[in-house]
Amino acid sequence: MAFEGTVTLVLGATSAIGAALARRLRSSGGTAIPAGRNAERLRGIAAEVGEEGIVFEASSWESIEQAVQSAAARYGRLDGVALCTGSLLLKPAHLTTEAEYRATMAVNADAAFGTVRAAAKAMMNGGGSIVLVSSAAARVGLANHEAIAAAKAAILGLTLAAAASYAPRRIRVNCVAPGLTETSLTSRITANEVSRKASEAMHALGRIGRPEEIASAMAWLLDPENSWVTGQVIGVDGGLACVRPR
Repeated sequence: MAFEGTVTLVLGATSAIGAALARRLRSSGGTAIPAGRNAERLRGIAAEVGEEGIVFEASSWESIEQAVQSAAARYGRLDGVALCTGSLLLKPAHLTTEAEYRATMAVNADAAFGTVRAAAKAMMNGGGSIVLVSSAAARVGLANHEAIAAAKAAILGLTLAAAASYAPRRIRVNCVAPGLTETSLTSRITANEVSRKASEAMHALGRIGRPEEIASAMAWLLDPENSWVTGQVIGVDGGLACVRPR
């Protein structure tokens, strides 16, 4: 991967996927600027990648914009922005409160819109790559996923529209759609043996994904060598959305 000389802002670098992506970019010769809400975790990943972290709040467009502007000003350029924040609400619609729904939209769909909005401004003259995270739940019906599916489906539509809007500016917009992945958000599912086995069986490849696998796909989309790729949704889901297990 050709990240030598590139600068990428990783929003949500304190998450398992975000941290894996920041490490991958750094090990490939690029500059990865980590941003996150948890200051203690942020210090840890910042030390690993050798860059000062940026504290930000994913549900605030103003905070996202400040993080993007700060990253762009640090090196006078910004080649990539990846949004790795998210949440997981497993409830049917009739049991979901308005507050839960609004919170789910805020850190998923709203954060993605705010990221595209801020990153596009920063990349307007030099081009770049924006990578978002949707979910397999946006592509296949899963029970009790109504709020998160709605939020993640919004990110699919946003990806396609933004890719069309900013292609003339050489700004690529893509996203990944993971299946169930080993993160702190999914630990309550994966820690229980019964629910873990049921979750594994839903994926055609028979296991749960690793953060590094999602990060690998995101890095591929960020890679300047793949500059002819935009408006794509890459399923990194063990076949969950498209392949039925035997």
